[in-house]
Amino acid sequence: MSDGSARFLHRARRHPSFVLGAALSLLLVLAALVSLVWAPYPPADIDIPNKLQGPSAAHWLGTDSLGRDIASQLLVGSQNSIVVGVIAVGIGLIAGVLLGCLASAKRGWVEELVMRAADFTFAFPALLSAIMLGAIYGPGLITGIVAIGIFNIPVFARITRGAANAVWAREYVLAARAAGKGPWRITLDHVLPNIASVLIVQATISFATAILAEAALSYLGLGTQPPQPSWGRMLNEAQTQLFTAPMLAVYPGVAIAASVLGLNLMGDGLRDLMDPKLARKR
Repeated sequence: MSDGSARFLHRARRHPSFVLGAALSLLLVLAALVSLVWAPYPPADIDIPNKLQGPSAAHWLGTDSLGRDIASQLLVGSQNSIVVGVIAVGIGLIAGVLLGCLASAKRGWVEELVMRAADFTFAFPALLSAIMLGAIYGPGLITGIVAIGIFNIPVFARITRGAANAVWAREYVLAARAAGKGPWRITLDHVLPNIASVLIVQATISFATAILAEAALSYLGLGTQPPQPSWGRMLNEAQTQLFTAPMLAVYPGVAIAASVLGLNLMGDGLRDLMDPKLARKR
């Protein structure tokens, strides 16, 4: 392990927000991994005679209004959160970084065109995009992923362009231009390595936003469809049982809140740890 990595890990262990966020995020990942190979019960199995049971040795968190095991639904539902987050953020990251680098490298009318396109895309948030796509192709997990991914593109494009413009004004970039390097070579050799930390932090925060957006879309019936478990749809189904079985809404609500909180805390911690000025203070 290099000295730089050792110092980073040492500072990370002393950063409370990063440690708590990383622990909560690790729980999310572990739940998704465990659910791939094991769950207490098949999450879609209906058992009406045992509906609305409380926590017990047989059903750790009880059962819902159809007799399905809540713990199994929570475990398997974490898979959707991971899949949506990874793919939707990946779409926004790849397309947004390309557009942001293009705008920063070319400037002029190219930059203006990219930024105005980003402004136009901002007029269609993930929910509105999901409604339009759902009307055309039907609701589903893919529809939600595409809608969230499209919303992430202008976010990454703006951040990339702003961070890249600051790098283009540095002396070493001016020296590279004087040495005859082209704009794309400079982007690969100098710009992207120096804005990578900004993009990593934004990807972490966008991941949390994607989980929350997926839950909202599933709650409205535009995201994950039955019988595939989803935390958002669990909330939707629990609203009819709020007075008789309020814990049906608490469990998925806590899962969503803990996942989003963990990723946001980890993103904030990474921002502090990767900021050279804050690093020197620590």
